[in-house]
Amino acid sequence: MQRLPPRLRTELRETLRLAAPLVLGQLSAIGMNVVDTVLAGHYGATTLAAVAIGANVWVLAIVAAIGVMMAMPPSVAHRHGAGESESIGALLRQALWLAAGIGIVLFFAVRHAGPLLRLMGIAPDIAAQAQSFLHAISWGAPALTGYFALRGFSEGLALTRPTMYFGALGLVLLAPVGYVFMYGAFGLPARGAQGSGIATATVLWVQFAAFVFYIARRRHYRVYAPFARWDWPQPRALYELLRLGVPMGISLLMEAGLFVSAALLIGSLGADVVAGHQIAINVASVTFMVPLGVAMATTVRVGRAAGGGNAQGARWAGFVGIGASLASQLVSCALMALFPHAIAALYTGDSTVAAIAAHLLLFAAAFQFSDGIQVTANGALRGLKDTTGPMAITTLSYWGVGMPIGYLLCFHYGHGAPGMWIGMIAGLSVAAVLLFARFAREVRDLPVRA
Repeated sequence: MQRLPPRLRTELRETLRLAAPLVLGQLSAIGMNVVDTVLAGHYGATTLAAVAIGANVWVLAIVAAIGVMMAMPPSVAHRHGAGESESIGALLRQALWLAAGIGIVLFFAVRHAGPLLRLMGIAPDIAAQAQSFLHAISWGAPALTGYFALRGFSEGLALTRPTMYFGALGLVLLAPVGYVFMYGAFGLPARGAQGSGIATATVLWVQFAAFVFYIARRRHYRVYAPFARWDWPQPRALYELLRLGVPMGISLLMEAGLFVSAALLIGSLGADVVAGHQIAINVASVTFMVPLGVAMATTVRVGRAAGGGNAQGARWAGFVGIGASLASQLVSCALMALFPHAIAALYTGDSTVAAIAAHLLLFAAAFQFSDGIQVTANGALRGLKDTTGPMAITTLSYWGVGMPIGYLLCFHYGHGAPGMWIGMIAGLSVAAVLLFARFAREVRDLPVRA
């Protein structure tokens, strides 16, 4: 790094300083999915398929809500950059009201996902276990949305280590708690897929409570007085969060919807294919946490610069973040392309499932670069509070390009799961090109500070 130009070196160091805890926090979060997958995989192929289907419906339900809560980091960063620190604590209190409302809606929505499973043609034995998983995990919805409100508050202040701390806490807790509820221990019966949902919901509430206690006690947050008083919901403040967050939520829903719908459609191809797909997508999700963490840091860096009127700083922050993501994706692409069978063997001892997963990992390797560009460019645009344009781009890319290509190749032309993965590659590639071009244009038109 010492050979890099001074400005590039400084920008890269600051981005990575913020991103490292976020990456570790996101890896811990996705590690919880890995734990669920590994525990379910050794329980049986049907249970793994049920947890895979249930988890994908859960993701589809919560990702839009998390997207709304992602309004917090750029909102906080802009206020901090503009020197409006006194309003940040009040913003968090309103965000918690919003999180509570969204969490309650999600609770009921997830519990009534049965018709969706039947519509997608999921095998009855898998659908029944997936429904029991969803009933159990739904109790964690309000905790999850509240947790993301607290995360957004802290990350917007460039205090990213708590994301790492509480992500690790969840990961450490889930393995033993998940084992107890899935396999049975201490007098509790084995509950299989339902036990996986119970364990995850329990851990989500522990994470949320611990984060509240941490913010209330740490001196870094005292100047913002986040819990100093009680505020009733304020329509204007809630509207501002929704105005920024709803397009983010829709953008994330379009992307997650592509992957979730692909998984649900693949669910009609049988338990072995579902299990193999789940392993491959789980590996891709793990590697995705690195550029996602960089994207989150880029949002904060761009937001602070834009909030302070520093157009040149916003440009540097965005382009350096995108470059850092590309570097990380080179590593993940190489690992998936060179060691697909070894990676698949870590998840399952079933040779048929492992062979399917290894084959699909080659397709996952192919979209690593597109995935890194699109998520970081989107993060940079969030830092500029540009959310409606990315919403339109993601809708077009994933549902105008990705899903039609994937569906046709999978079912009409008989390519099965690999055909669906080709569709995902196409959608991500179009999104990457368009989002990068939009950021380049938007940041070019920012006024330069004298």
